[in-house]
Amino acid sequence: MKGRNEESTKALCKLRQLPEDHPFVQAELYGIREQLEREQEAILGVSRWGKIRELLTIPANRYRFMLGFMAQLLGQWSGASAITIYAAEFFGVLGKSGQSEKLFATCILGVVKLVSAYACAFFLVDFIGRRRSLYAGITLQTISVLYIAIFLAIVGTKTLEDGTLTSTQKHAGVGAIAMLYISGVGWTMGWNSFQYLVNAEIWPLRLRALGSSITMCLHFANQYGNTKAVPLMLLHMTSSGFFFFCAAVCILGLIWVWAFVPEMAGRSLESTDELFSLPWYKIGRYGNKLAPDNEAILARDDKAEMKREVEVSQLEQA
Repeated sequence: MKGRNEESTKALCKLRQLPEDHPFVQAELYGIREQLEREQEAILGVSRWGKIRELLTIPANRYRFMLGFMAQLLGQWSGASAITIYAAEFFGVLGKSGQSEKLFATCILGVVKLVSAYACAFFLVDFIGRRRSLYAGITLQTISVLYIAIFLAIVGTKTLEDGTLTSTQKHAGVGAIAMLYISGVGWTMGWNSFQYLVNAEIWPLRLRALGSSITMCLHFANQYGNTKAVPLMLLHMTSSGFFFFCAAVCILGLIWVWAFVPEMAGRSLESTDELFSLPWYKIGRYGNKLAPDNEAILARDDKAEMKREVEVSQLEQA
């Protein structure tokens, strides 16, 4: 859209690991340019209200909006942001005493989440796919917060405050603190990776700016609401009730991912449009079978064929 054709060609060749004159690269470039031309023609003379109407009235775009909205809603209310913001208080509830000790544990939690976030973003999400990463992360988060909830329900916050713990309860308390860190790893593997990627991958070009803006507004609205609600939740539901609530949201998230979230890793714009044109009840569970990304399949086949040709030529030279 900005006329940087040479840069886009080099980027595509690097991404596909194929030479510029390869038929697949040329075909994909042609498809991208054709898609851009169609998008530019579609938005000519369309006002902002026209885009909003398109977003809300077309079923495929409503499904896209639902994915973005639910990712922010479930991700923020799964408890990870609240645990980070109120980490010192939660560490105190789980038996850490002294302000410096609680702050140090909070710093370690921040480092764990930062390192795991980068590791998941660079090495995991594209390697195993969005859905598998979500499944693994949410499952890890569910187990962690459920353990903490059960521990607090059995031992009780009063016993923890008094420090009258048995040897078994002390060991279980150490496990609960460890689970707080593990929940952070699960968050970065699951919701944290997905809730930002979903914006970049689901929207057509003509609606990407508007759709992403609305979705991120929902992200920060849910984050703000969650931050304000947590103190009241801890007061009325107790600490164990709060963690049971987080576990319930995580379980609901797993069901939602299974039913509605398609695999978006590596999809082209054309195959994404084809995916969301399916009936809504088939997109999440059957989308990859009914609307496969044929371009990605061809790219893998071409690279495999080139690799075989190189191996054959090396054997002939030997």
